[in-house]
Amino acid sequence: MVFEEEYQVFLNAHLQARAGERLRRLQEGHSEAEMLFLKQVWWPLFSHFNHLHPEYEVNDFKDGKRYLDFAYIRPGMRICLEVDGYGPHLKNISRWQFSDNLERQNQLVIDGWTVIRFSYDQVKETPRRCQQIIQQVIGQWLGDELDQTSLSIVEKEVLRLAVRKAEALSPKEVEKYLKLSDKTVKKILSKLVDKKMLIPASGIKRVRTYRLGNQVKRLSTEFDK
Repeated sequence: MVFEEEYQVFLNAHLQARAGERLRRLQEGHSEAEMLFLKQVWWPLFSHFNHLHPEYEVNDFKDGKRYLDFAYIRPGMRICLEVDGYGPHLKNISRWQFSDNLERQNQLVIDGWTVIRFSYDQVKETPRRCQQIIQQVIGQWLGDELDQTSLSIVEKEVLRLAVRKAEALSPKEVEKYLKLSDKTVKKILSKLVDKKMLIPASGIKRVRTYRLGNQVKRLSTEFDK
């Protein structure tokens, strides 16, 4: 399904599951900025919205309620994703409101959340950079999941390097990181391609760079379904 169709399914499912203030916040709080984030950043990365919750309600440190733009929740992982707009209203924010916003973020961190914030301009103009940041954050968790596979220690380290880098990886970088010979690195990379953990990103007869393959992506999409 194309983004627009899947997006409507995702949004309607959350609308139908909510009532009262939670429903109102989703109807009013989910706007152009949040939709653009999903279209330009999230969808190109994952092609699904599994484990993602829009306008997610959390308890406030003052016994009230707060709402996160998006919450990505899986076992052992809670990520708050915020898209901050920029406009005239920001100039009118009071000192108390500014401090309150900082306190809100601090409390989320204390409660075990990883907080990632993007500006509307970043989402609109540099979506690939936003994608890389998300890859790096989720990749820390994915690196632990690799320990559950039958890969060799060296193969796991290559994939962890690729996950952390969040972009095309060259054989030279692997050589430097693992302090192995060119010949040995080529063999390792070739095995990972055969296992669909890596795929060539550039070069035909001689591969110059590699990126994460479908098998690695499957680890991040199938776990805890």
